[in-house]
Amino acid sequence: MPAFRFPVLAHSPLTDSLPRSVAAELVAVLVAVTHGEPRVLTTESACALPAGPFEVEHRSLQSGLRAWVETQTRQPVGYMEQLYTFADRDRSGEGAARVISVCYLGLTRESGGPGGWQPWYRYFPWEDWRGGRPAMVDTLILPRLRGWAEQGADNARRDMRRQRVSMTFGRDGDAWNEDMVLQRYELLFEAGLVPEAERHGHEAAQCVPGQAMRHDHRRILATGIARLRAKIKYRPVVFELMPAEFTLLQLQVAVEALAGRGLHKQNFRRLIEQQNLVEETGAMAASSAGRPAKLFRFRGDVLLERAISGSKLPLARQA
Repeated sequence: MPAFRFPVLAHSPLTDSLPRSVAAELVAVLVAVTHGEPRVLTTESACALPAGPFEVEHRSLQSGLRAWVETQTRQPVGYMEQLYTFADRDRSGEGAARVISVCYLGLTRESGGPGGWQPWYRYFPWEDWRGGRPAMVDTLILPRLRGWAEQGADNARRDMRRQRVSMTFGRDGDAWNEDMVLQRYELLFEAGLVPEAERHGHEAAQCVPGQAMRHDHRRILATGIARLRAKIKYRPVVFELMPAEFTLLQLQVAVEALAGRGLHKQNFRRLIEQQNLVEETGAMAASSAGRPAKLFRFRGDVLLERAISGSKLPLARQA
């Protein structure tokens, strides 16, 4: 029996009426945790994410993206899931072409290849709360956002801006929500506090710290970070970033790095035990100071399921 093939629509009235200025791009947010730091794979001197056009010879979107990543960075790709599709008008800020970006989130372990791995907090320094509330939130970001909020055209707009600032950056007693990475970046963009905003016609203001990226790749990266931060709370995807054997401290450090928040040590270990996520290997980790720590590995059935319903990581609450 001949293999089924989809009908060719190249000369149908439907395709003849489509605009010719639409381009499809595949973009990867590829994450690793190395030496306790979350890192993202970049290209173009750390100013872009791995990306390339979707071409007719690509068997699927995901296979096309894997090919581009490995061609551009020599980095093998492991776990991958579709993240989001961006199709806003004039996203690239160049020419009249409409660019549709199909984005994927990938988890891997950093290789020693030539790829440009960068700490993701280089792009979002205000997101790292592991050492407490970053000083820049109160000394730089909130004062500038407060000034922007007061520039609203009327009382209703000013009130709305104040509410958004409070909700995203924890002003006026609101708790910090580590999952709102994208909302915080988009608010800074709207307020003209990131370099990318000026490229898109927003009024220039004094920018806050953080490495800019080309087009809207920092927005895509923010979306990936937010997805992963939310996901590690209910699915054990963190094992994709861990070596085959690890200590419980190494596991906790990896989760803290991704969440950008501290974890209650005893609560974290109790949760891991209750969920039966790991098992002892019988070996001990070498240590230059203190007593050796037990080595663990993820349980085989968890590796097959890749999901534990109801898991909640005990993130430390910080005002």
